Amino acid sequence: MMNIAYKAWSAFKGEDVLVFFAFQDENPRILGLDKDPKAKQGLLNIAKADGFKAKGQETLSIRPADQRPAQRVILAGLGKRNDFTNEVLRKAAGSAFKAADRFHLEHFSTRLPEIAKGKADMNAEIQALAEGLMLGQYRYDKYRKVPEDSVSKLTRVTFYGTVDTAIAQKAVERARIFSQAVILARDLVNEPPSVMNPERLEQEALKLNRKPVSVRVFDRQALEELGMGGILGVGAGSSVSPRLIELHYKPSAKPKKRIALVGKGITFDSGGLSLKPPQHMETMKTDMAGSATVLGVFSALAALKIPAEVYGYMAVAENMPGGRATKPGDILRTHKGKTIEVLNTDAEGRIVLADALAYAASKEPNQIIDVATLTGACVVALGSSVTGVLGNTPRLVQGILAAGEKSGEKFWEMPLVKEYEQDIRSKIADVKNIGSRRGEAGTIIGALFLKEFVDNKPWVHLDIAGPAWIDSDQPYCPAGATGHPVRTLLHYLDLQR
Repeated sequence: MMNIAYKAWSAFKGEDVLVFFAFQDENPRILGLDKDPKAKQGLLNIAKADGFKAKGQETLSIRPADQRPAQRVILAGLGKRNDFTNEVLRKAAGSAFKAADRFHLEHFSTRLPEIAKGKADMNAEIQALAEGLMLGQYRYDKYRKVPEDSVSKLTRVTFYGTVDTAIAQKAVERARIFSQAVILARDLVNEPPSVMNPERLEQEALKLNRKPVSVRVFDRQALEELGMGGILGVGAGSSVSPRLIELHYKPSAKPKKRIALVGKGITFDSGGLSLKPPQHMETMKTDMAGSATVLGVFSALAALKIPAEVYGYMAVAENMPGGRATKPGDILRTHKGKTIEVLNTDAEGRIVLADALAYAASKEPNQIIDVATLTGACVVALGSSVTGVLGNTPRLVQGILAAGEKSGEKFWEMPLVKEYEQDIRSKIADVKNIGSRRGEAGTIIGALFLKEFVDNKPWVHLDIAGPAWIDSDQPYCPAGATGHPVRTLLHYLDLQR
């Protein structure tokens, strides 16, 4: 990961490449050059001649004839001032990185835009800028030969500005912690499913087994002893045994809250005997993105000194159509004692989460947050960029939405419609794993099923089926796993002080 240093603007003596950010007004408004009007006007003249409007994510590379204020300047657009958010800045930073990286540099500099006024807002602005650069550098090239001239050589960035050095350094460090957590989640999801199977995911979790985080793995025998028929049933068709992975973070001071994070960890979802069409299987290595999120979050808790006590649960299995696979019509008994009639083996995520949620609830947490690529219906409803949020506690739901505002990740609250609860009642078991309304209200039905297993604890469900994966390059994320919603959960946990 690149190293970012901060220096006072008064120490600036000229650089090879310097990035400035600009707003889109009638003419581009370059930020941070007010004390050098000649250089500023020279850049504006070139920008106008080249048609640069400073639209969001637009960039322009300029080589000033007088080399003022640098040998080469990159202008990065922020769009209109009234539409500005820190997410706009993250995207602009990612675009600026790509523009600078074309020169195969080891170092470039950027002038902080310094749009925020208060200390806290400035901290958030600098963190967003640094995240955009650090995450924008991410590539997953482990399994392909990359031409040497396309490999990033950039290792250092210098921020120049007029803010307090302590503020800038703290913000950059937070960005590094957040970005490393996201990158861990991206790497786990991007791995091929035959590599990132339940056994390998267990190994990745055990890497975090050092104070103040402890890791415990429940293997097949332990799952049988705990009566976790849901996880065992989903993993029955695979040659690799399922498991439940428990992580526990205990802060040094006495915590005011105990929060449980529960992640769906289907390392590959074939659909089981209710087999998916081939095209729908192509990205089903992403079905463990919920568990990858939990690991990403836990990797950052100690560094951020999160004050809450946090439990993590990863319900891990492969959903395969083997000879021992669960069949439509089978009934599974869960850890809670409730029975599930399995009518569609491709609705397996809610089944493994049933055991994990019930076990998490037994630890008496103040809050439970589950993260899962649960329903294609959520993508139909909200598209590929927005996570569906459903919960039984408005304050918890609003807390997640507020944290999403800080991270720039998109969330939308959906209703838990009580009248739909009858749709998951089975005539031969306590519940069935798909609703009676076929092709209707799939996301809500899935959440109502999960609600059966949280023992009335404050709970929120995040359906990340859309945002966990993108098919095309974005400013600070290439095509593939996104690491969503690691940053939102870190912001949320950091607020529990």
